[in-house]
Order: sequence, then C-alpha cells, then structure tokens
Amino acid sequence: MPIGNYKWGKTLPELSRNRRMLVLVICCSSLFIVGLDSTIVNVALPAIGRDLHAGVSGLQWTIDAYALVLASLLMLSGATADRVGRRRVFLIGLVVFTAGSGLCSLAPTLGALIAFRMVQAVGGSMLNPVAMSIITNTFSDRAERARAIGIWGAAYGLSVALGPVFGGVLVDSVGWRGAFWVNIPFGVAAIALTMKFVPESRAPKARRPDPIGQGLIVVMLGSLTYAIIEGPGRGWSSPLILALFTTAAAALAALLSYEMRRAEPVLDPRFFRSAPFAGAVLTAISAMGAVGGFLFLATLYLQDARGMSALRAGLHLLPMALVMACCAVLSGRIVASRGARIPMVAAGLGLVAGSLLLYRLSITSATLPLLGAFMVFGVGAGLVNAPITNAAVSGMPTAQAGVASGTASTSRQVGQSLGVAVTGSILAAGLHGGTLRTGFIPADHAAWLVLAGCGVAVVFLGLITTGRWARATVTRTAAQFAPVDDGSAPADLARSPDGRRAEVGIRPD
Repeated sequence: MPIGNYKWGKTLPELSRNRRMLVLVICCSSLFIVGLDSTIVNVALPAIGRDLHAGVSGLQWTIDAYALVLASLLMLSGATADRVGRRRVFLIGLVVFTAGSGLCSLAPTLGALIAFRMVQAVGGSMLNPVAMSIITNTFSDRAERARAIGIWGAAYGLSVALGPVFGGVLVDSVGWRGAFWVNIPFGVAAIALTMKFVPESRAPKARRPDPIGQGLIVVMLGSLTYAIIEGPGRGWSSPLILALFTTAAAALAALLSYEMRRAEPVLDPRFFRSAPFAGAVLTAISAMGAVGGFLFLATLYLQDARGMSALRAGLHLLPMALVMACCAVLSGRIVASRGARIPMVAAGLGLVAGSLLLYRLSITSATLPLLGAFMVFGVGAGLVNAPITNAAVSGMPTAQAGVASGTASTSRQVGQSLGVAVTGSILAAGLHGGTLRTGFIPADHAAWLVLAGCGVAVVFLGLITTGRWARATVTRTAAQFAPVDDGSAPADLARSPDGRRAEVGIRPD
C-alpha cells in the first residue's frame, strides 16, 4: 500500500556545490560534538566515579541514560523534522544539547548528572537523524551522497580521535566537569552557522505523530537496559529483574502488533522487507554494541586497572581513533564505487580480530601490543558506519529520509547502550566484590568474547544483505512506497524540464 500522494512543490534551483559542502560541514559539526561528548565522557568516567562515589552500575547509567533517551527519541525527532522543518528541529536540538552540557558540568550528585545527561540526550536526538536527512536531501546524486556519508563518518572518527585527548587534558587540569564545557563553544558556533547557511526543508508527505508506538519503544528499551545493568547486583532471578524482562518482551510484542495496524507508524514494518535496511539495523546494533563496550572496558582498563592518568589513557586511545577516522573516509569511497559488502565484511573482521587481541591482554601488557589491538579494533569501527547509513537510506523515499536515517541512528544508540550494559554487567559479575584494580583481569575476558561475537554477526550480515537477492528486496520495498500516479510526482525524484529539483520547501537561502 503506498504511503500516499505526493504533491509537486515549488521548483527551486539546486544549491551550488560550495553551498552543499558548507551545509555538509555544518551538519557534520553536530555529529562531531556528539561524538566528542561520548568519548570525553568515557575518559572522564573514573574521575566521575571517584568524585560522585559511583560504582560500576552508576558509571553504566552515566553512559546509558544518555543513550537510552537518545535511542527512544531519534525516530520521533526524524519524523517531526520531516513534518515541521528539518532546519528548525536541528536548531532546537543544538540549543537543548548545548544547554544540557552546561547543566551536566554543574551536577552536584550522580543522580543529577544522570538527569542532566537525559536533557542532553533530548537535544542530541534532534541532531544526527535530522542532519542526515538534510544531507540526504541536499545531495541528490547517489555517488555524491555516498561520498558525503563517508565525510559524515569521518567527522565522527575525528571527534573520537580528539575526544580522548581533549578529555584527558580537561580531566587532568580542571576535573571531569570540563568534559562538558567543551561542547558549549562548538554548540554555539553550530547554532550561528545553521541559522545563516542551512536551508529549510520538509517532507511533502510527513508521518502523523504516533505517541503510543513511541511510548512502547521507551518502555521496551528502558526495561531491557535497566534489567541488564541492575541484574548482577539484584540477582538475575529476582522478581524485579524478571518483571523487567517480561515487560520488555510484552512491549515489543505490543509494538509490533500495534504498528502493523497503523497507516503511518513511528516504525514502519515495511522498511524491514528490504534486506539491506534490516541488515543495516542489525549491523548497527552489533557494531555499535562492540564499540560501546570497547570504550567502556578500555577506559576502565587503562585508568582503574593500570592506574594511568586521564591524559595518558586518552593518548593510548588516540591511534585507534585516528585509524577509525581514516577508515571512515575510505569506507565512504568504497561504498560509492564498489558497494557495501567489502567494507562491511572487513569491518566485522576488524572487530573480531581486535576483540580477540584485547582478550589476551594483562595488567603488564606492553604498550605496542596494546596500541596494535586498539588500532585493529579501530579499523572495524571506522569501516562500518558508511555502509550502515547508505543501506538504511537506499531503497527508501528521500521524502522519508528523516524516518529512515532516524531508524539507523536509533539502532546505533540501542547497540551502544546494550554494549555498555552487557559488558558492564559481565565485568561487575566477574569482580565478585573485588576492586577494578585487582579484579579487572580476568573479569573482562568474557566481555571481550561477547564483543568478538558482535563482529562475527557483522561479517554474516555483510555477506547475506549485499547480494542479488538482497537488492531485489530493495526494489520490492521501494515499490511499497511509490506515489500514486495521479499527475503528481514524488518531490525527491521530480525534476523540472531545465533539470532543477522540485523538492518541497527547500530553498537556497
């Protein structure tokens, strides 16, 4: 059943190449500050734990409270941006994220910090999927779009590269609160540039709000993550933990049943008839689960187990992050010229090899093998993002780019939150009441094997979702969203006789 009729909008000229690149840089800035925040906060975790008297579960919540709110709201933000204006929602997100960062720097207790991280996440949910939607609608050529997505991934890699160093300098000089100060100037600059240079756009046929579906997503993700994080402390068979797992399963069943009956669901089940799109979702969960778990474990290993300062730990993570940034650019180019299979399979192999190398580490491991293991893992983490994003938006109408990219971004955040939750729970269970300094090894061994399993899943998905059968499912799925031929045409595909775009609501300035 088609989504509905799309009406032609006012025919407007393409943005110039320089203007398109400027829009790309501005959109990448949002990913940059979000990525910077995630790695800086990871480096600051030991200092936060000491200052606010937080255990492993408290540190998990510092990361996962943000990731959970982000994952719960990403699709809503993408759909809202398609409806009311992508530039407008993007600006609101920048303001809220920047304000939330300021509040985090003032948090007097762990509970306040977690609450302010949730405020931060509300703003963050309006950044990445909306920025990707802006990019998708700005770059109409498939190859140019793939290259833009590669640059997008490189921006994240660069933020990951700079984050540990910035975080280390800030934590060692002014304390963990400085880890949140750094977002403020970047946020203010992005707000000013967006207001001046980013054009407004919206979908010609946006989805209606779906509060019930959105609420079920929040209940499902919140219950599942809470159960995983608190399970080791409360006992996996305790009534509360069992009730939370049951609630998560019931919310998932209710979500699937309800969304199948809605004309415009928050998560359209028809998207998953496309094997590359479904594979992108599962790949994002697996890959970002591995990356989230890696950052959590590596930070505690370097600072708590080996006693390094925050700056020294950040410098140890820098080579991995630089490799990640370079591989993100390379991956975008490979996707543009050769497709997603090669970078996706290579990414999975990198995650597997890196995790197995880290499995063998001890407290006394030499620096060179440690950095080598980090860099191998960085190859996998860097290669995987471009094929995920490209697969998520391919075969879907450009007019629904906010929802498609929002789903992919949600999957990344779900993966990251689950990665931190699972690896932290394995670590907490393995400590048996001991300290991180004395008990980290071998308590982390099972966690590294879980991350290696995530890499195996990425390899498998890369092989089965990039072949001829998978491409055929893209064609069939795209037909499900084709507009009714009533003299109108989908704005994202329509061209006027002189070759200019007919996108509704996109204007040059």
